[in-house]
Amino acid sequence: MGKRLYVGNLPFSQTDETLVALFAEFGTVESAKVITIRNSGRSKGFGFVEMSTEEEALSAIENMNEKEVEGRNLTVNEAKPMERNDHRDVGAEGY
Repeated sequence: MGKRLYVGNLPFSQTDETLVALFAEFGTVESAKVITIRNSGRSKGFGFVEMSTEEEALSAIENMNEKEVEGRNLTVNEAKPMERNDHRDVGAEGY
């Protein structure tokens, strides 16, 4: 298991700082990032948290998955590696 967690169904009011606060009781939060829309800065409703150990990450998943925060039940699980998207530059090649 990795130490990087996916956190979905976040309330749109969440910030990087409040995300750290939510997970700090389960261990050391190395980083926390709420993903935002580039142009507006508005939250996309999900983010990533990196815990310092796998044990802390497992504890965070067990305690935070399905936990209600501001009326929304969070989805917390191990983050999957980013997949390469080879379809970004399609169009100029006649597709």
